[in-house]
Amino acid sequence: MKFRHELAYDAPPAAVFEMLADPEFRRAACAAQDVISAEVTLEREGAGFTLSVDQEQRTDDLPSFARTFAGASTRAIQREQWADPSGGTLQIDTPGKPSTLKGTITLTPDGAGTREVVELEIKVRVPLIGGKLEKLLADKVTAGMDAEHGVGIDYLAGR
Repeated sequence: MKFRHELAYDAPPAAVFEMLADPEFRRAACAAQDVISAEVTLEREGAGFTLSVDQEQRTDDLPSFARTFAGASTRAIQREQWADPSGGTLQIDTPGKPSTLKGTITLTPDGAGTREVVELEIKVRVPLIGGKLEKLLADKVTAGMDAEHGVGIDYLAGR
């Protein structure tokens, strides 16, 4: 399944990049997503950074058929590799689950602001219900990005 989600910020790309490269921002974004736990590791490398967010997520909002597959909670490890402020790669691993989420994140100027675009290929290798699970994963990724966006708007406004 192809996934694309766009977010707009009222700040230049350099400011959005610095926000995304701030581990405190990432921790606040995890808190806004109501995860059970999250460990954020971020290392600056040249003009970019490497990020790992290892989190345990709630599954009580999933339909029962998906909870049977996911369990009472599920682990997701988000990895980002940014070579420079224009964008990077994104991979979300779900240990023990037959799913892969891989793609890119780009930041582009949009007037005086920034457009963040996330494009992923989401695959769940489960017979019969794989497509439904891919849609649920896409919905979870969208909700997480939207929660992060809300934290980002406040962060960039200095709140």
